[in-house]
Amino acid sequence: MLRKIASNLLPGFVLCLLCASQVQARDGYKIQLKFTDIKDSLVYLAHYYGKPLPTIYKTDSVKVDKNGVGVMQSKEKILGGIYMILLSDKKTYFDFLLDNGDDIGINITVKTLPQSLKYTGSQQNNDFIAYGEFLNGYGQKQEQISEGYKNAKTKADSAALEKQVKDAAKELYDYRENYIKSHPKTLLAKIFSALELPQVPEGPHYTADGKVDSAFGYLYYKAHYWDGFDLRDDRLINTPLYDAKLDEYINKLTLQYEDSINKEGDWLLAKTRGTQELFKYTLWWLTNNAGNSKIMGMDASYVHFVENYYMKGDATWLKPDELQQYITAARKIAPNVIGNVAPELKMKDVNGKEQSMHAIDAKYTLLVFWSPDCGHCQVELPKLDSTYKAVLKAKGVRVYAVSTYDEEKMWKDFLKKNPGMQEWTNVWDPEHQSRFREQYNIYMTPIIYLLDDKKIIRGKQIDYSNIAGLIDMLERNKKTKSK
Repeated sequence: MLRKIASNLLPGFVLCLLCASQVQARDGYKIQLKFTDIKDSLVYLAHYYGKPLPTIYKTDSVKVDKNGVGVMQSKEKILGGIYMILLSDKKTYFDFLLDNGDDIGINITVKTLPQSLKYTGSQQNNDFIAYGEFLNGYGQKQEQISEGYKNAKTKADSAALEKQVKDAAKELYDYRENYIKSHPKTLLAKIFSALELPQVPEGPHYTADGKVDSAFGYLYYKAHYWDGFDLRDDRLINTPLYDAKLDEYINKLTLQYEDSINKEGDWLLAKTRGTQELFKYTLWWLTNNAGNSKIMGMDASYVHFVENYYMKGDATWLKPDELQQYITAARKIAPNVIGNVAPELKMKDVNGKEQSMHAIDAKYTLLVFWSPDCGHCQVELPKLDSTYKAVLKAKGVRVYAVSTYDEEKMWKDFLKKNPGMQEWTNVWDPEHQSRFREQYNIYMTPIIYLLDDKKIIRGKQIDYSNIAGLIDMLERNKKTKSK
């Protein structure tokens, strides 16, 4: 009899399970807002994307009624993260956690934000508020410690303050770690974990031959930098964390040479491959960071990322014309990256005689692109000439100077006013046969390249003030390699 009853109940029990599963799997969100001190006003739902304000992305809006009530609702799947409710003034806002499928109620008193926030249906957001209150207390302690340092008079005072700093840092670390252990599957736990920085073990530390390892702290910190950041969880892109993490890792922890940047960039892209937003942001960030870098040689990394990812079909989110812009830029840069043999140039000198750049027999060649109508050139070229006479000529340098301007008289008049430049090989290309603009990506003037005796590019976009230093560095590197 009992078995029969159980059998009869089973279909209903299974149906309940299915219904529960359907409820849990519901896409979208429902956010019920209740303001106590605003009404008849438009508010927006927005989220971060990789970096802090002011970059935000609006996804929804609602007009709060005369009772201060508004409901935002969607059945479309969303990517969770740190979202915000932004008021109509576009300045006042508060952060909260939102995940796909959430049904949240929020009570708000604007004049006492964020203390007034009360959530229903989301314990995680109440925990988020508690964390904010903890941070306020933490910040007050930091201010007190800063004041203490101003008034410290003895080593004992400083030691006591250093202990307070360590104790406060440990308290913050423990707060996050305890939450992660207690609520490991929550979005807030993922955020706390992503916030953590490597804790370098106290030393001293030694190398294999028994010497003190002065690089241990840096190497350990770099090796464990991404331990807490889940590079497979796209929700973390909708937070203000990722851009700053990338900046510190690539621009501060990684040696600023193209090979190092390429290696670390490839590692990050391999880790994020298969995600949608993290991979997209990582590739965009690495490419544009290299392209905008002021460090000589980083354009080679730009070419690397374009050739190995954009041109191989990985940037699926780009429109064809957008993709072509990256490819075109990389093709302009590729022939003249540092380490390549400089493309040959053959142009006419002031007497109409053809001069080959590769035929110049010199330990180093300065390839200078300039224009007599360029105000910056009018200032820089005489300085370059003075540096050439004072320092560079003795180092075995010769100059191949290309006028990018098509007006012959202005070119020759400038050379007459600066007779020292007549010692250079001065050329121009009135028939536009050399394709120097495409070969060397000349979009402005002056642009200076440094070539070695084999006409390999050793420096680019340099100026008169750092040429001698670059040559000295190259000479030191030669001696080091020869030992």
